Amino acid sequence: MAKRALGLLTIAMLTSALLSGPSTATAAPARIQPDPLLMFPHRPATTDWAAVLRDRAAKSTARGRAVPQNPLPYKEKEPTGKSGANDSPADAEHITGFGTRRGENSKARLTGNLKPDSSVPTVPPAAEPDDAFGLATETGVGAERRAIRTSGTIGDGPYGRAGDGTGDFDFYRLSAGATPVTFSARTLTPAGDLDTLLALYDRNGLWAINNNVGGSTDSTLTFTIPPGREFFLVVGSGPFGLPSDPTKPGTGGGAGTEGPYELAITSGKSGGDLDYYSVDLRAGDVLGASVAGGGTRLAVYDPAGREVFGSSQDATAIFSTASPMPGGGNAVVDFVAPKAGRYRLGVETGENAYDIKLEAFRPGTETAPRGNVHTIFLDFDGARVNTSIFGTGGGIRDLSPLSAFLPRWGLTAGDERALTDAIIAAVKENLERDLIAKGTNPRFALRVLNSRDHADPWGQPNVSRIVVGGTTVESGIHTIGIAQSIDAGNFGKEETALVLLDEISSPAGPAWSLNTYLGTGGDRIAFVGRAVGNITSHEAGHMSGSWHTDLSNAVPGIMDPGGDPAVIFAVGPDGRGGTADDPDLDLVEEGISPAEGFTGIEDTLNRSAWAFVRGTG
Repeated sequence: MAKRALGLLTIAMLTSALLSGPSTATAAPARIQPDPLLMFPHRPATTDWAAVLRDRAAKSTARGRAVPQNPLPYKEKEPTGKSGANDSPADAEHITGFGTRRGENSKARLTGNLKPDSSVPTVPPAAEPDDAFGLATETGVGAERRAIRTSGTIGDGPYGRAGDGTGDFDFYRLSAGATPVTFSARTLTPAGDLDTLLALYDRNGLWAINNNVGGSTDSTLTFTIPPGREFFLVVGSGPFGLPSDPTKPGTGGGAGTEGPYELAITSGKSGGDLDYYSVDLRAGDVLGASVAGGGTRLAVYDPAGREVFGSSQDATAIFSTASPMPGGGNAVVDFVAPKAGRYRLGVETGENAYDIKLEAFRPGTETAPRGNVHTIFLDFDGARVNTSIFGTGGGIRDLSPLSAFLPRWGLTAGDERALTDAIIAAVKENLERDLIAKGTNPRFALRVLNSRDHADPWGQPNVSRIVVGGTTVESGIHTIGIAQSIDAGNFGKEETALVLLDEISSPAGPAWSLNTYLGTGGDRIAFVGRAVGNITSHEAGHMSGSWHTDLSNAVPGIMDPGGDPAVIFAVGPDGRGGTADDPDLDLVEEGISPAEGFTGIEDTLNRSAWAFVRGTG
């Protein structure tokens, strides 16, 4: 099925826009701002990114405080200041004794050093003023250059404390040619009191922001620029001070900390020193790694040499609170091994000394009591949910049942059983039949229950629920679907997800309404059932460990994010739902979403297959 390119988002976007929803006769509940990585779809125009970033910073810092007990120490063998010995996956240094087998240590601490890349040109500090788009310094990164180093001072221009006091900002221009460009930027403040902030704009607004990486006063930011686009990187003073109008200098809200900084901007991998390590994993091993210090990007490669997860950020704030995975560094990766073999971990950007927490676990349900089966309960009857699990400002909310939305799709009360059957069938096909057919995990153990046919098991061990019903006003969350976490290894076995039905049952016209695709001749019940079942499966995919996949490629999948509703709704080439050309959407292996700051190939079916392991403990 053809797919339209998704407008790029990043997991560090920030906008001052407040959430808004449909008007009601009574005051709506206070809005909740969850992390957009957990939402389907995520909408930049309705996201309070300042709230998201504060929540991420607090949770990542807390996770970073965890110190592995008695880790296996490993020091890089390549001498400090040298390169070439372990600079490719083929030359990776093997870490003997690491793993989840009996007698192995499942925790390791790797220390190493990336030699500074002498080939990166050093650009003189930009002349002031450079506080707006039209005054930005041309970097050439993404065009004729791969990387640059430069330096500057916040407070040396006419808008710092010594000037009019509105706040000094330094703007740098980045661009992409015929192909997308992924770049990483990092500030260092070796002297002075400056607490840096990095932000990224295009001419339509703010796209990304980072402050205080790894608990320091430095900042790092990674982003993929679409082909033919220009963006502007801004260095300012944290924590969240930005110009009110980036097209006009002197529009800041006041001078914050001031002082000198160093700035490095790199597109793609480092062109200098890279360090690779190898480890032996068992099928189903859940691998996590976090790098602090001079390393700013980690990547995992499978035995065939394919990159299966790359990251220059710490997104562990959205992990389950029950997850033992490491976090709190400059970059964090997570991965579930589909088969036994030798895997590689690369430190691919940065300079100087770094410190890696590397840990491997067996899936969470595997260590549950012997014979345990994980249950996903589909609740169609309406539910009372404590929405604080999705973000600050939540509370106890009552959500209306599926039956309340039937007339909005032109269905009657007599159609409820058939519609419920269609939703259940779609979920079971995605989460049971396809996972069994995968054959990766011979001890696969999942059952899908529902509120029509079964007693409510919610509150029992190893039971997660997905509430199918409710509205954005009732929940206080402006979304269609949301999961409680992204949980590689399924360590949080009692979590909640929501599939809200007001937007997808609105009158025909909006792309997010199922009614837009319900023309004559289509099977209304089959189409609505499959679409709702696919969204439900999407949220279950998050809770079982999958990130969003790449909407802009030619591979449609259950974990594709918002951007093209026809994908998740499984609308065929004729543009109408419920007809013979509607495709079967599945959990698949495809690229992880680069719009959210990641790279590599993600096997979403494998992640879910190993999330639901019969207990052997």
